[in-house]
Amino acid sequence: MYDKPYHEKPLAHLSFLVTGGGGFIGSNLVEYLLKYKAGKVRVLDNFSSGYLKNIVEFKSNAAFELVEGDIRDAAVCMAACENIDIILHQAALGSVPRSIKEPAEINSVNVDGFVNMIVAAKESGVKRFVYATSSSVYGDSKELPKVEERVGRPLSPYAVTKYVNELYAEVFAATYGIETIGLRYFNVFGPKQDIRGAYAAVIPLLIDAQLQSHSPVINGDGTQTRDFTFVENCVQANIKAALVENPEAVNKVYNIGAGDRTSLLEVLNMLKTATGVTLEPVHGPERVGDIKDSWADISRAKYLLGYKPEVAVREGLQKTFKWFNDNQQFIYEN
Repeated sequence: MYDKPYHEKPLAHLSFLVTGGGGFIGSNLVEYLLKYKAGKVRVLDNFSSGYLKNIVEFKSNAAFELVEGDIRDAAVCMAACENIDIILHQAALGSVPRSIKEPAEINSVNVDGFVNMIVAAKESGVKRFVYATSSSVYGDSKELPKVEERVGRPLSPYAVTKYVNELYAEVFAATYGIETIGLRYFNVFGPKQDIRGAYAAVIPLLIDAQLQSHSPVINGDGTQTRDFTFVENCVQANIKAALVENPEAVNKVYNIGAGDRTSLLEVLNMLKTATGVTLEPVHGPERVGDIKDSWADISRAKYLLGYKPEVAVREGLQKTFKWFNDNQQFIYEN
């Protein structure tokens, strides 16, 4: 992937810290930054939800550094920020169902850890703090498409933590002058996404069903829609947010999606076409905290960041299935 750069100026003079760099999105960011010769790419991860195997291929790269540690440890965060220009903060515990089951743990990582990181960024003189937030902040708002200025009431502890992150970033920008940019991800999918575990997302679960030849489980009737976003589009958004020079673009949050919506049944049919496997789904109960429809208005990101999603859902699904199919030993090993 990443056959074309999403930046214009060389990266050799810049040092990046990717928190959660062993995770799905984080490891894809590391891959891009090293491919395009960033001066330093440091990863901070405790591998509670990410995997060392996602980044082991980069350990021989002279520009790569690994710090094993927990963002809930303020001293670890301070050490990780030393001599760093830009932070791409991906470290978090995801999943709405997990947050409903483990609200205190989610808050500890996603809020306390976030505060530790942004404090360390401020104290270390980091130039810019780009962080992952979530479409879940739109909560019970039924407005479509979702526009950044108008959010609803949160429907899960996870959504609360991500909204609190946005509030902290806004306050830190106003109070301390640190440059922050929040990226509200909409249902990101792609290579290196976790295909196993109790909290796996819907697309890897559907792909797992295809690979294992068992009926996929869809919660609800499958007509619920999401703005499924291929990970390469998400990486593009991070790079543009990290490097944008327009002062009007800084200290804002942005929707990062494909700018379209697709139902779960449509996703399954696209996978059937791509794979030739025609297993019929089993329908489970709707998940607590889930919304019916989600769709991103990405006009702000287009205008201020120059973001332009280049991989549509169908193409992204084809690329994702091919990667999982070609790397089954990798994805199913412990």
